[in-house]
Amino acid sequence: MTEFLSLSAWLPIIVVSVISLLIGAAATLLLFRPGKKRRPSLKKKRPTRQRIAKQSKQLDSESLHKAYELITNLTATLNYQRVLDIALDLSMQVLTTPENNAGRLVSTVLLFSKSDTQEPGLYVGAARRFTRSDLRCTFPAQRGLLKDTIDEGAPIVIQDISQDTELGRILAFQSCNSAYCFPLQQGLDTYGVLLVAHPESKYFTTVRREMLDIIGNQAVVAIQNACLYQELEREKERMMEIQEKARKKLARNLHDGPTQSVAAIAMRVNFARRLIARDTDAAAEELHKIEDLARRTTKEIRHMLFTLRPLVLESQGLKVALESMSNKMKETYGQNVLVDIDPDIVDELEMGKQGVIFFIVEEAVNNARKHAEADHIWVRLKMFQQDIAMLEIQDDGTGFDVGAVDATYEHRGSLGMVNMRERSELVSGILNIKSAEGEGTYIQVVIPLNEDASDRLRHGL
Repeated sequence: MTEFLSLSAWLPIIVVSVISLLIGAAATLLLFRPGKKRRPSLKKKRPTRQRIAKQSKQLDSESLHKAYELITNLTATLNYQRVLDIALDLSMQVLTTPENNAGRLVSTVLLFSKSDTQEPGLYVGAARRFTRSDLRCTFPAQRGLLKDTIDEGAPIVIQDISQDTELGRILAFQSCNSAYCFPLQQGLDTYGVLLVAHPESKYFTTVRREMLDIIGNQAVVAIQNACLYQELEREKERMMEIQEKARKKLARNLHDGPTQSVAAIAMRVNFARRLIARDTDAAAEELHKIEDLARRTTKEIRHMLFTLRPLVLESQGLKVALESMSNKMKETYGQNVLVDIDPDIVDELEMGKQGVIFFIVEEAVNNARKHAEADHIWVRLKMFQQDIAMLEIQDDGTGFDVGAVDATYEHRGSLGMVNMRERSELVSGILNIKSAEGEGTYIQVVIPLNEDASDRLRHGL
């Protein structure tokens, strides 16, 4: 009885233990069955971080590749507008990371106006997230962020750009709490500014500012190259126009000079041929006149050929070329041209500039001979200031009203004054013409002899 009671007492314990073992075994089978392995939660996070790091590295690599392509395009293109667009796209690209979406950036390139039809100041060259009304805005750059950036010549970060005295009227900036303004400057030339704004007040960290500085510096070089290319294209067009005007001038001179003389010779020869049968003495006298006219025509043609390409200029320089022109003027037209040239100045002029100065003088002297009825024409080249020369062409002719002639130039066939102005610009010179009816004409061209003098002259120093 005692043994039976003892077994009865242990029976519940044994049953409970067996059930626990069965439940444990079932749980083990569920947890570790093939294809459904479970891992601790700590191990589950490790591949996720690796995957995120891998994706981040891949995105960074793609962003750097795109940024490199944009920088390459920025420095390679000579299209002015494309330079501005690439600079803004590049700013967006380098500021975009997996942790930061730069989609709320507002950016623009503001450029100084160089057109006579636009008011002085900055206008929108390119922009991102600007409204149509924003794109039409112009800025005098006399106050606020724009003035400070240009005056200091260094980048500036500000808060509350919407409160700026000039930029505050831009609707796209109303939601922005910080801005970074980079001056697009190279030496003495200021092209404008690169301006980027964002809603976050502390968005422009040191790293982001350094990236924008790199873009700004690259943009300055690209803008300068594009400007030089545009100037080169304009210069080519102007040279083509000058050549076309020279051809028209040659055709006009041939028509008014040698062509008329040859026609007169033909008429006189016909007249002399008929005189021979009736009056040999009269015919002989007529033949002498024909001979004189033919000689004079030959001199005119030679003078025209000399002015078209003065070989003596190439071989012996400006001073000898102008003296030779003076002699030919006296010989061909009886015109007194007095030349006084400082040889030291000629030595400092490259051959291209000497050629331009020669043609300025030739144009002025011919105008005085044809229209002023001057007894004397003086040509002087002397030193004006340090590294700056002055060319003077003066006559004692009838003179003219400079304002009236300028006002009617588009209706006139002669373009002498326009030619002189354009040629003066080719040597970075400044042309002044003073004249009055009955008082003769005085033409002055101030010519810099080197780049430093050209900068001083351009800035009025």
